[in-house]
Amino acid sequence: MPGITGFITNKLIPENKSYLKLMLDSMMHESFYSSGRYIDENMGVYLGWVSLKGSFADCLPIWNEKKDKVLFFYGEDFQDRAIIERLRSNGHDFKLANASYLIHLYEEQRKDFFQFLNGFFNGILIDLEANEISLFNDRFGMQRIYYYRSDDSFYFSSEIKAILKLLPNLRVLVPESLAELCSMGCVLEDKTLFKNIYQLPGASIWTFSNGVCKSKVKYFDQECWEKQTLLEKEAFYIEYANSFKSVLPRYLNSTDQIAMSLTGGLDTRMIMANNQRPRGAFPCYTFGSMYHDSFDVKIARKVARACGQEHLTIRVDKNFIEDFDRLAEKTVYITDGYLDVTGAIELYVNKIAREVAPIRITGNYGSEVLRGIRAFKPKPTNLGFFNHDFIKHINQASDLFDESVKMHDLSFAVFKQAPWFNYNRLSIEQSQLTMRSPFMDNELLALAFRNPKNATSSDELTHRLISNGNFNLHYILTNRSVTIDSNSFPFQARKVWWEFLRLSEYCYDYGMPQWFASIDYLIKSLHPERVLLGRHKFYHFRVWYRDELADYVSGILLDSSTLNRSYFNKRTISQMVMSHISGHRNYTTEITRLLTVELIHRLFIV
Repeated sequence: MPGITGFITNKLIPENKSYLKLMLDSMMHESFYSSGRYIDENMGVYLGWVSLKGSFADCLPIWNEKKDKVLFFYGEDFQDRAIIERLRSNGHDFKLANASYLIHLYEEQRKDFFQFLNGFFNGILIDLEANEISLFNDRFGMQRIYYYRSDDSFYFSSEIKAILKLLPNLRVLVPESLAELCSMGCVLEDKTLFKNIYQLPGASIWTFSNGVCKSKVKYFDQECWEKQTLLEKEAFYIEYANSFKSVLPRYLNSTDQIAMSLTGGLDTRMIMANNQRPRGAFPCYTFGSMYHDSFDVKIARKVARACGQEHLTIRVDKNFIEDFDRLAEKTVYITDGYLDVTGAIELYVNKIAREVAPIRITGNYGSEVLRGIRAFKPKPTNLGFFNHDFIKHINQASDLFDESVKMHDLSFAVFKQAPWFNYNRLSIEQSQLTMRSPFMDNELLALAFRNPKNATSSDELTHRLISNGNFNLHYILTNRSVTIDSNSFPFQARKVWWEFLRLSEYCYDYGMPQWFASIDYLIKSLHPERVLLGRHKFYHFRVWYRDELADYVSGILLDSSTLNRSYFNKRTISQMVMSHISGHRNYTTEITRLLTVELIHRLFIV
């Protein structure tokens, strides 16, 4: 994904420029990326950046009028329009459509500048007059900065691979981190998969002078949100409704085309109900299966029609399966191994979505922020294909997770779950287009911490925001067969039927019972997947691993280099792979994890 990369050093040698180029080139994944370099040998800074062409950050470097301060910024800032207009009235010259106003905001706010920033971002601010370099990121740590410190240099990058490219001696996996990835789908805390490489904590400002880090400041403390006084239920609704309507335009204004990634759920419908974009000016799309129109597709189509907007279904078709090997490898590579091979789906559909619009609006994080839904937890792990030593790391990962959740529920969602777990999918999405969600806006989040517990016990708040925003969406079912008035018999009957279809799909796909797998294989020629799959999910890896992708799975996992990895149980893996592709058992989750780990080895270690 795009971002920044480079190093700060006291070691001034001719090779530094070629080192920077090596790091930068490793991040150029697509033809629609733009890039640049900035070098100041007097300050010992070698900096490169990669941006999506035409995006908010595609205006680097950003200089002030006196040319004594320069900003390099990746991500977006959703600033109050009044603040930006005040900068213009104070005589500053900049373009409204990009990040060029930020250096002037810094000049006027100085120490408070980072508190004003609103969004997911990272960057470097260089003050030539003070001889200081400040490396910073957003308050959640959603736009990652990885770093490695040597005796004479500090290396940093939005992508680990840039550091590994320059310093191959760091290509050593940390078993504890790998166990966390296998168990929970992410690495916890500020660790990474690789030895001696770490993540910059959220809300950091690390300041360097003369090649040395002089200070490490945390500019935001989550306790200032946690310690707010709770509101009464009705007062909270009124304040949140008003704030949501005032904040939403920040995310829907752009000179570039914007499209809505629309599902059948409540969070995207909140956005549709309360946005003010003209009819026909807000195209919508939904990701769909090759087998059926899913609940999401059918419902999203109705929502878009009710709002006067066009709707497109982006299907995961045979082209995806035929190109899976390349897409899987590219996914693991772009995300530095953090997103598993099934994330190739995200690479595929988001590349198509970019053709609709370079900016994608989503309802991501809405359920976690408004309704306290948590999807992040240790996943059941088949320990049979790991050796004894690695199993100990798996168990330790679960213990560490249990300690991590002992905090304010909403704080866990936005300061732990989002940057640790949700980042992985975000990183592949951002490699293709600009992602926006209003639910992580500073103003809305600060208010969400004042949400009384009885207001999060149901979907009432969300339903009210939808119906008061656009009553035409009032009676359209959600993808869980729910409406505001969903207690009548017809709605309850529909809900039971949809839940049955959902459960049937799960049981036929990822949740296929071992005893039934052989029976399913015997009736393979009848293609039961065409009947049972596609109403809920748009990806179906159990069947694909068994059939279309069987050669790929066996070619990777039964290869001698894979079977001889130190933490794998060779015999168990061989039996598992053969049992799945022969149709006798279901090992979808295990195969996904093993493929991912092996690609991490092949792309980053060997």
